[in-house]
Amino acid sequence: MTTPSLACRLLDRREDSVRSPRIALLCGLFSALWACSPAPPPVDSPAAPTAPGSGQPFLAPDGTGVWMSWLEPVPGGHRLAASRFDGSWTDPVTVAEGDGFFVNWADFPSIRPVGDRLVAHWLWRRGPATYDYGVRLAWSEDGGATWSPPWTPHEDDTPTEHGFVSVFADGDVAWAAWLDGRAMVEPHGPMSLRARSLPFGAAAGSAGAGPENLLDARACECCQTSAVVAAGTPVVVFRDRAEGEVRDIHVTRRLHDGWTGSSPIHEDGWVIGGCPVNGPAAAALDELVAVAWFTAPDGEAQVKVAFSGDAAASFGSPVRLDSGRPLGRADVVLLDDGSALVAWLEEEGAGTAASILSRRVTPDGVMGEVRRLADTGSARASGFPRIARLGEGKLLLAWTDPRGDGRVRVSVFALDGWEAPS
Repeated sequence: MTTPSLACRLLDRREDSVRSPRIALLCGLFSALWACSPAPPPVDSPAAPTAPGSGQPFLAPDGTGVWMSWLEPVPGGHRLAASRFDGSWTDPVTVAEGDGFFVNWADFPSIRPVGDRLVAHWLWRRGPATYDYGVRLAWSEDGGATWSPPWTPHEDDTPTEHGFVSVFADGDVAWAAWLDGRAMVEPHGPMSLRARSLPFGAAAGSAGAGPENLLDARACECCQTSAVVAAGTPVVVFRDRAEGEVRDIHVTRRLHDGWTGSSPIHEDGWVIGGCPVNGPAAAALDELVAVAWFTAPDGEAQVKVAFSGDAAASFGSPVRLDSGRPLGRADVVLLDDGSALVAWLEEEGAGTAASILSRRVTPDGVMGEVRRLADTGSARASGFPRIARLGEGKLLLAWTDPRGDGRVRVSVFALDGWEAPS
């Protein structure tokens, strides 16, 4: 039997843990100085094919359209559904369905085009303990009409947590990176970061899969990972857990001789006794990589972005983007001119009011105005908003709207609504 990680127990209330009267005053000053401008009206707000109670959206572009996956309740459990949007939605397909899903506001399933295939992942309970769950992956070769039997990349049988998965492609080979809690069966055992290639062509089991790779032996326990491929180099970013409880964002890359040791993108020096449940997001365009993340050194909450021009071998100094009261939950896309568009959640007003904000920034740190994309709430039920490029000139936003019947909603924006920073 296992117990929930100390991090997840302590800091599921992260929003309250980094505040103080002094910080609240500073936040008010920042909000006044950095008041955001409204974003251009959405080009479209197409009704998403999602049910009441749906949540945990994930977006993945395929060049001309965007795939979206989400979870929604069904009689007797949940289903992982997916649909493609290119101006209209395809009929949703069911990837998996049942009563064994591990449904969590921060650890969401995904779908990802890999060559001619679609790869999806979700989390499935393996026993009665609260945090005894594992990763399931499946792939489709017919646009989602049918799916392979589910496959689990981790071969340990410990009753511990496995999740926060990132799927990426190295050529025609799909990989999954995940947080692995097998060492947590021992008191104070660490969470690790691991990765493995998928067994395409195999009916089930691990025949044809690569070996498990240990990428980092002590990662932050419940922050999302993110993975991209930059000029042919796989890159995984995650929140590390160093000695002294320093939890900064690290990066590791897969080179011809294997995975590199992880190194910090920037030494924020955030010392915190539990996981903030707030991982990084990465985007790549050829050798250019942008990573956005939340941090709060000395109790001052911030959203930052940093750029690399050498496929994540090194990063420049980060730029702070927020308006003074960020909750994080960031996502990022790269535009054709090399600038990044970052979205995040920010507290506004009193109570649980929050907005999804955005900002465009160049690799040399020149920023545009902060623009509001949508209103939402600050509670866990609002989840993690996701953005993706839609074709040549549009942006697709998906988020969980906890108001009313509570469901996943989407909006489409024209990218030229964010002026080029100058």
